[in-house]
Amino acid sequence: MITVHHLNQSRSKRILWLLEELDMPYQLVQHQRDPQTHLAPQSLKDIHPLSKAPIIDTGEFLLSESGAIVEYILDQDTQNRLRPARGTQAYYRFQEWMHFAEGSLSLPVITNLFMGMEERSGQQPMDHYISKEIELDFSFIEDTLSKQAYFAGEEFSAADIMMTFMLEAVAANGILDNRPNTQKYLQTVQQREAYQKAAAHG
Repeated sequence: MITVHHLNQSRSKRILWLLEELDMPYQLVQHQRDPQTHLAPQSLKDIHPLSKAPIIDTGEFLLSESGAIVEYILDQDTQNRLRPARGTQAYYRFQEWMHFAEGSLSLPVITNLFMGMEERSGQQPMDHYISKEIELDFSFIEDTLSKQAYFAGEEFSAADIMMTFMLEAVAANGILDNRPNTQKYLQTVQQREAYQKAAAHG
């Protein structure tokens, strides 16, 4: 059985959501952020030197990085769910969005969040670049979701689990305003029963 080291308000919600979607048994170990610093606790560093969630213990080895963990879990699913057949066009579209979430999209989203936490006066050198990348990436997302129900096509997949975390990260700061297809998509996936079970863990 997989053990999931889960940190509240972190990417590890993706892993719980995926396991709930697949109805796979797992053991949950909760770690709580420091209420003052918002950093991960020592208990997580005791598990893995990066001290970042998610981390899973497969029973044979530890694995970090949500994308790698998602692929590992999908490989354990004997019914081959939530991932298109290998070698098909749909499979490579799926992979594109899996990597986009933590590749092209992650840098501007996380940088934008960090800049919002600072007291700042006037335009800074990074502002134009980040705003340009945010507009580019979220216009691409909006256009995609105007043409199909989910990121990899008409079927829900693990790529949606990877992408939803990034959409939630910006939902409160206006980036999704005037992007009705993205807003509708987010509301739809958040209503899934497996999502609700994962979200209940914090």
